[in-house]
Amino acid sequence: MKKFSDLGLSEELLRAVTDKGYDTPSPVQAEAIPAVLKRRDVLAAAQTGTGKTAGFTLPMIQILDETGSQKPSKGRPIRALVLTPTRELAAQVQESIKTYGVHTHLRSAVVFGGVKINPQIRQLRDGVDILVATPGRLLDLCQQRACKLDQVNMLVLDEADRMLDMGFINDIRKVIKLMPKKRQNLLFSATFSKEIRHMTRELLIDPITIEVSPKNTAAQTVSQRAYRCDKTSKTKIAIKLIRDGDWEQVLIFTRTKHGANRLSKSLDQAGIQSSAIHGNKGQGARTKALAGFKEGSVRVLVATDIAARGLDIANLPHVINFELPNVPEDYVHRIGRTGRAGQEGEAVSLVCNNERPYLQGIEKIISQKIPLIDLNGFEPELWPAKGPTASEVQKEEAARKKAARQAQGGGRRKSNSPKPSGPKSDKSDGSLNPPAGHKAGGRGRRSGPGASRRRNPRGR
Repeated sequence: MKKFSDLGLSEELLRAVTDKGYDTPSPVQAEAIPAVLKRRDVLAAAQTGTGKTAGFTLPMIQILDETGSQKPSKGRPIRALVLTPTRELAAQVQESIKTYGVHTHLRSAVVFGGVKINPQIRQLRDGVDILVATPGRLLDLCQQRACKLDQVNMLVLDEADRMLDMGFINDIRKVIKLMPKKRQNLLFSATFSKEIRHMTRELLIDPITIEVSPKNTAAQTVSQRAYRCDKTSKTKIAIKLIRDGDWEQVLIFTRTKHGANRLSKSLDQAGIQSSAIHGNKGQGARTKALAGFKEGSVRVLVATDIAARGLDIANLPHVINFELPNVPEDYVHRIGRTGRAGQEGEAVSLVCNNERPYLQGIEKIISQKIPLIDLNGFEPELWPAKGPTASEVQKEEAARKKAARQAQGGGRRKSNSPKPSGPKSDKSDGSLNPPAGHKAGGRGRRSGPGASRRRNPRGR
């Protein structure tokens, strides 16, 4: 078995790795680090929680440290750029860079939307070697001439599959045009979708391909089970599972931000301390909620899929799918929040009748059956012998949304009140608002198994 000392890392980096208590690299790290140090383009896919971040931050720090970190702090050009889809993931990557670069002279910064831009501008003017950014805020800074990318010689796309899901491809292309053509490109992803393969042909040159686990597989350290139930019983079931199991740290996934708020309120009313994170929450509130969850003052964190992407919570024991995702691959990302770094974890899903086709789609992509059982006292009233098809569920959902829109429209006409303008979207949010060049509603989202991976991020 390889050790970090076998991978060609410098003494400074080995010391930083040892300080963190690590000795043996994960499979993706063992393959990615030497490939990056060879200055090759890399396409890497591995399950969530397998150490992909260190797989590129360690060799990136070494390369930059060897090629010019002694320049004055003021006016240092950005030489490495890491793009991430969400604020939380950007902050996590920046923390990794600071941790492993502690014994070097490199300077790094992180920029994303949802916070004031002026402090970020001042930090960039002070000079940084490595910039971690969400695409929207980065383009804002470039348009304001506060950020130049003309000396970037290393580009990293982290969680590239999620960036494509969120419609960032046009922003990514705009960013690439601002950089030198000659550079090293690293693309790290949890999955190898067709869209990722296409981006590879567009971006990478003769890349080394690393795939350390089969496509869309769930970690073997995560035990999975699902409960049949009615939709109206889900909140009570979640409360019962947490209380009866004496679960002290639980991450719950909902499909929508409003659903996350409602569930968090119900949990609080039941005496279970909780917080919700999603795109409508300010960055300060999201950071506070996550910090409370990690330190234990918040028992349950309720999150949407996109807001939770990149969350790194050590030893998280429990994940609940309050609603099954309508894109099956998202199930793999969700349960990957637990069972990380070889630790054991538990994933529980609450499945109502209309979600049966989603469960079938999930079982198909992970190539295994998930035990489907009843919880005593919460057996479903609606569970016919034959469940609905994905098409039937989609039609029912479309009809419900249409009726809701008509009801809202009728209410506005009766009141004769002017339509509120509301706050403008911040395209630099880095998590939920549409990025620059992405037209709202321009790309519809299909539900059910086999749904398109390209999704309009509104409503999450």
